[in-house]
Amino acid sequence: MYPHQTERLDAALQASGADALVVTSAADVEYLTGFRSFSRSVYPADIAAVYSKAGTALVIPTIDAPALAAGDGAADHVVCHGRFFVNLAERADEHARRAARLAAEPAESAADALASVLEALGLRGARIGMDDGARPGTATITARLSRFRLAPAVGAVARARAVKGPYEIDCLAQALRIAEEAIHAVLSELRAGTTEREAVALYERAVATRAATPYATIIAFGAHAALPAAPTGERALRPGELVRFDVGSIFKGYHGEVARMAILGEPESRALRAYDAVEAGVQAALETIRPGVDGGKVFEAAVAAVRDGGLPEFRRHHVGHGIGLEPVEAPWLRPGGETLEAGMVLRAETPYYELGAFGVTVKETVLVTRGGATVVNRSNRGLVVLD
Repeated sequence: MYPHQTERLDAALQASGADALVVTSAADVEYLTGFRSFSRSVYPADIAAVYSKAGTALVIPTIDAPALAAGDGAADHVVCHGRFFVNLAERADEHARRAARLAAEPAESAADALASVLEALGLRGARIGMDDGARPGTATITARLSRFRLAPAVGAVARARAVKGPYEIDCLAQALRIAEEAIHAVLSELRAGTTEREAVALYERAVATRAATPYATIIAFGAHAALPAAPTGERALRPGELVRFDVGSIFKGYHGEVARMAILGEPESRALRAYDAVEAGVQAALETIRPGVDGGKVFEAAVAAVRDGGLPEFRRHHVGHGIGLEPVEAPWLRPGGETLEAGMVLRAETPYYELGAFGVTVKETVLVTRGGATVVNRSNRGLVVLD
């Protein structure tokens, strides 16, 4: 754990009045321990992490013990729960032997395991802040943790994660760079007749070759681009159609997301006016973002710029949010949104969808700095005209 994380988490403890924080979301667990469960993506499993000034702890299903031992995850105390049988090779390395030891004596339930690690951290009788969703073994949690004082601490670690440290900022920038480079790789291959499925395959292959993982890939043509969550189809690109790239990549657990627009041939005036208005909205958001400004003010500036730019009917519920270990994080750029702080990484957007005609999206990532904000993107956000 980096010093920046320790400072943020200690502040979260103080703000919540707790001696320890218990979390269960994948992103929060990864933030505290560096471990993200693959088994959890296959079937539901109770996983929890604990942060206190006395140390960290991790509760995992026994099936995850080998992956934890072989990976970069770490905690001062680890307890597995539930039976899962593994065999140990005669010449197994220390990682494998540690996994076998963890698997050999699991707790009966996640609640039992959580009580065990809290005891190991010397927290008997302490005030335990239970973060959002932190209810492993809901039916038995109260009985098993009767030796501790439980209190709600919803969102405590998520708020700590909102301000990024240098390592996190670097990973976010790398994820974004990979996504932008992959878009460029697709643009060089796009032709009339290229299908959306072929374009998506090109993008995801380009991301994978750069040691990242693609996610939520949308490359949509023409009227299909007006679908906000457009599924990949067999539609072929035709002259005069807009191409909407709304794509992401994950690098070392951190998300990068970018939206860009292209067109095959000359754009029609309505689509071009919409694009210019959307870009003006994003620019207004970027110019408003700085420490001390709340998300509502950024929202108002962005929406006003889109309307003044040629889309007076433009409506929107938000114009962006934080991005990090999750693709959507606090703070939100919306009415009532949180006050911005230096070190936050935000994704700004003002998408416009005209069903039956076209969709226009531009997304920029920005780092809030002490003096204002710095755009992290390297690619030009102008409309790309394809020959």
